[in-house]
Amino acid sequence: MELIPQPLTKEAFAPFGDVIDVPKEAGRTYYEDALGNLRPEAKASLSMTFRLPTPDRPLKSGTMERHEFSSQSFVPVDVGRWLIVVAPHAAKGGPDMTGARAFIANGQQGVTYRPNTWHHGLTTLDRPGRFAVLMWRAGTRDEEFVPVAPFTIDIP
Repeated sequence: MELIPQPLTKEAFAPFGDVIDVPKEAGRTYYEDALGNLRPEAKASLSMTFRLPTPDRPLKSGTMERHEFSSQSFVPVDVGRWLIVVAPHAAKGGPDMTGARAFIANGQQGVTYRPNTWHHGLTTLDRPGRFAVLMWRAGTRDEEFVPVAPFTIDIP
């Protein structure tokens, strides 16, 4: 299967979560609709991550991940373009790769994946990237990684 990424837009990403736009003007914008914690014992976890860009063109993968009980937000701190691959949950379990979508975010866009949203690992494209990451952790089943049929992403 080959995925061709589209530019990240709020409308196209809406089934999977929210797009977080870095403000261009003074003021505050709230991005809480996709936030979710389905375990009362889980605690909020805020971390920073640094990723080197992938040189792979096209990118080949065979793994997806999810956070069944927690949303996960990636807020850009210092990043160029980065890749987002998402898939809905299949009726029989696991990611439904027939519904997979790929997006390219610019350095002024972040995302919140809703709980139970299958996604590919964080992938920066043109230069190293730094993100703030928000999710909830309980120390058990915080994340799940599964193999899927190999797929490629044709990165422009």
